[in-house]
Amino acid sequence: MSIVRPARRTLIAAGLGVLAAGAAAPVAVAAPASTAPAPALTPLRLDGPSGPEHVGAVQLHLVDRDRKDPWTDSGQPRELMATLHYPAHGTRGHAMLPWLSEGAARAVKASYPGKLDGYAMPMTHSADTAPVARHGRRPVLLYSPGFGSDRSFNTLVVEDLVSWGYVVVTVDHPHDSGEVEFPGGRVQTRTVVGRDKDEMRKAVAVRADDLRFVLDCLAVLDRGGNPDAERRRLPHGLRGTLDLGRVGAFGHSLGGASSAALMYQDRRVRAGIDLDGTLWGPVVTGGLARPFLLMDAAEHDGLHKDESWEEAWKHFSGWHRCLRLADAQHLSFTDVVALVPQLKGGFPVGTIPAARAVAAVRATVRAFFELHLRGRADTGHLLEGASRRYPEVGFIA
Repeated sequence: MSIVRPARRTLIAAGLGVLAAGAAAPVAVAAPASTAPAPALTPLRLDGPSGPEHVGAVQLHLVDRDRKDPWTDSGQPRELMATLHYPAHGTRGHAMLPWLSEGAARAVKASYPGKLDGYAMPMTHSADTAPVARHGRRPVLLYSPGFGSDRSFNTLVVEDLVSWGYVVVTVDHPHDSGEVEFPGGRVQTRTVVGRDKDEMRKAVAVRADDLRFVLDCLAVLDRGGNPDAERRRLPHGLRGTLDLGRVGAFGHSLGGASSAALMYQDRRVRAGIDLDGTLWGPVVTGGLARPFLLMDAAEHDGLHKDESWEEAWKHFSGWHRCLRLADAQHLSFTDVVALVPQLKGGFPVGTIPAARAVAAVRATVRAFFELHLRGRADTGHLLEGASRRYPEVGFIA
């Protein structure tokens, strides 16, 4: 059995060594005092989205007071950080959000001193609290990151989906996500080790509960309420724009497994995608009767080497496909594939060119949700591995 193990399938394992942290307790990393001028940093960059709509975003601190945090003995309620990305009316006068918040970026650099000291983290193309574009209700997607990763690590795909008219909510899962910065500067780094199957099953179950709570919060937002714990300002025009009858979920690695677990538990989610992640929990034997896409790299070869994929495949009764990204490795599905070429040294993201990997993953994810949430059958050819424009996407089953 080939399991996409978190110890290997995090960004640490990719050799980047600076985009996931493994400290054992929450930290608030202070900037060092210095009177000398800071050296110039080389900026890392991410390409903008391909669609016609502007991208706005708002960060949300969500506290589930009906659930205690399952990873601590503190008795404190479970709290999450999420970013809601949406089509914006315009972006003038609104700052673009950083790829990593200031505290999270400092935590990364402190965990791996010297590795990224010469670089400035990327900026996104998401305008902070820009006004919402009013063109009816938009389909809503939930995104869950890989184990040890952050909610921003698939910004290239997320922003692209928004530029084509989706609302996408990215979610950090404290204690198994990498660096989660809360309002006020508190940073929670990863405490979950992920060395055994029981812990991974628990992580997926916790994440599924997190995502269900986020869906509840989105219903509050759509009614005009404000679920943010600090009641921070929301974008103008958000009320009534979320189509919660057309909800999808997708994720990378453990996030893909969490999307499947969420679908198994919650029928509000109509379609889902797992990008190269081993499945965990009841969905493996219980299956899904709604559309679900598996996409892997050759080194994973999920339907032949991963028992969870082999078993789940038998029980999928709805629309289902397995696709493969050619010449890729596990992290080729994330922003890391685009950042690695900008860094000194070689890291394992496969031999697929970064631009082709980004374009292929963007197109595949969008085609799937266009078909199953918008009913656009004309997009389905890519999901059969029959697109000349994206020959990197191969059809497995």
